[in-house]
This record gives sequence, structure tokens and C-alpha cells, in this order.
Amino acid sequence: MEKLVSSWFNDRPLPQSYIFPPETRPGNHTIPGCNSIPVVDLSKASGHDRTTIVQQILIASREFGFFQVVNHGVSENLVNDTMNVFKEFFELSAEDKAGVYSEDPKRPCRLYTSSPNYDRENVHLWRDNLRHPCHPLEECIKIWPQKPTRYRYYNPALIHDCSSPFLLLSFLSYDLYRETVAAYSIEAKKLGLRILELISEGLGLSSGFFGDDLSESVILSVNHYPPCPDPSLTLGVPKHCDPNLLTILHQGDIYGLQVFKDGEWIGVEPMHNAFVVNIGLQLQIISNNMLKSAEHRAVTNSKVARTTAAFFISPVDDCIIEPVKSLVNTDESPAYRAFSYKEVMEPAKSLVTATDPPLRRAFQFKEYVDKLY
Repeated sequence: MEKLVSSWFNDRPLPQSYIFPPETRPGNHTIPGCNSIPVVDLSKASGHDRTTIVQQILIASREFGFFQVVNHGVSENLVNDTMNVFKEFFELSAEDKAGVYSEDPKRPCRLYTSSPNYDRENVHLWRDNLRHPCHPLEECIKIWPQKPTRYRYYNPALIHDCSSPFLLLSFLSYDLYRETVAAYSIEAKKLGLRILELISEGLGLSSGFFGDDLSESVILSVNHYPPCPDPSLTLGVPKHCDPNLLTILHQGDIYGLQVFKDGEWIGVEPMHNAFVVNIGLQLQIISNNMLKSAEHRAVTNSKVARTTAAFFISPVDDCIIEPVKSLVNTDESPAYRAFSYKEVMEPAKSLVTATDPPLRRAFQFKEYVDKLY
């Protein structure tokens, strides 16, 4: 527990173990927010503008690998309640979080700091992370954090016809985290599948192409970035591509997400009640490089904590990943050979060695995938 950044960030200057090499630090220069990152209004996908929306998504996925969606159908109150629950979780006492904290990377639900390779990495990341599966929900919810909790009031006198109801006023506690996040995870997956359906339509694939095994796994990753003594020297998350199929991110109202495009970093400004959608490497492979998985990172700030929530939609381990034949020109070979999702994920994880800094590790999955053919 003492390794968590949130447990000590107020007590000392930035430790040497969090200082990135000069060539990979964010530096002091300000990265401006980019107004050109596409914003897609999903409410128009149900009407006459559906074809236009599909094309907007395809262009954004090809040129940026990122876009934001508004009017997405997820209740704003549910989004706000869930993000508040995540923030409250990280504000819990060390005692309340101790049962979730683990340094065992095989534990499916755990709170940890930096990366799963904390003891082997040369540079640590300025973040704490809560991670757990969300599907199948009825099984996964049993291993989720139970706190924070809330109390509902009920009056037994209304049931037992007691003449002194005030004496019998009682409290009924419930798991606020589990109840709220369960409702949110259902909506996030529905949103992800809806976007995948629009993408499959744009690629000329059959309806439901990305259903079942290709999108069966859903992992929630909540990053918490405390205020940093010197944001110019460290990173919350280094430059990387997401290895999954599709990511649905709520970045809160604090800036910190940056995308690497055309040789430079651009900032993704938070938008009110919007989700950031990120094309994962598996989708790039399936589309035979028609779509792009963009490199991105998270920077820190010195003033306020930032909490984000990402849903990683992924194939199951045994799912076969390969470029769709209809997207490969007849006179060309596929950009990648066929492989199981487990086949590519396990070697990518094992590539980490004691001398690898986080930046190199961030690239390793993409380097491995690029060698698959």
C-alpha cells in the first residue's frame, strides 16, 4: 500500500525513480488542445444521416485513430455518479483499500501502482490503477470492491405497524461501487458494440461481425493521477497503442490525454458528457490497416488529481484474429498472418525485462504485432 502514489505524493519532491529520460519527458512546453479531433453525434446514426455518421467514424478511425462521441445515449447522471464513485474509491482510507491492493498481476481485480512490472521497471509511472473484468457481469461483480458503500433508510414501523416508528428507524447498507459501476459497465459495453456495428457497416462487413468472441472480454481500467510536483519530468502513462479491439474512455473534466499524430503531440480536450473512442490494435489488424491504432499518452499536472475510466473491449483468448479477406486486395498479401489473441498477448507481456524502461515496453506490443506476418 505504501507504494501507491496517492499515499505519499504530498510528502516529498518527485523521486528519481519517476523521472523519465530527457528524450521521453513531456517537458515544459505546452501542448495545445486540438479542435480538429473529430466529434461524432451518435444521435444522428438512427436517422437519415446514418451514412454520414458511418463515414465520419471511418475517416476519424483512419486519420486519427481517435474520436469523441456525444449524444451517445448513456445517462449523464449515471456517468457523473460513476466517476464520483471512482474518485471516492481513491479517497478511501488505506485500511479500506487494503483488501483490493495486490502486487500479483494474475489477480483479476486489483489496485496497484505504476504498472504490473513495478519491481522490474527502471522508471515508474505517476498513477495508481484499479482494474477488473466486467463480463460476465453476474460473476465478475462478486470480486469487485465493496466500498464505497451507502446507506438507505427504511422504517420497519411501516411493515410491523409499530406505534413508535422513530425508535425503529434503521439503516440498510448497500455496495455503492458495485451497484453504480455495474449499471455503467452495461451501458459502456452497449455503446462500444453500437460503435463497432457502425464500423462494420462502414467496412462493408456483415451485421454483428464484431459480436460474440471478438468483443466478449470487457476490462475496466481506472487511472488516478495525483497532483505531481513536476509534470515536466514524468508521465502518467507513456506513449503506447492499446492492444485490444476498442477502448471507450471517459477522461473526466481535467486535461491530460495526448495523441501522437504526424510527428507531434496534440491534446484531446475534455468535452462535456462525451466519451473518447480509441481504435485498438486488433481492429487495425482486422481492417488490414484500413483503420489506425494511434499512439497516445497521459501527462500529469501539479494542481488537481485526475481520474479517468477506460473500458477495454477485447477478443477472448482463443479468438482467431486476422485481416478480413474482403479487405485485402486480390493482388496483395494480408498485412498480418492469422493468430489467436492469446498467442500475441502472452509473448508481448513476456517481452519485458529488468532493463526495459516504460517507454520501450509501451512500444513492444506493436513491434511484436508488426512482425507477425
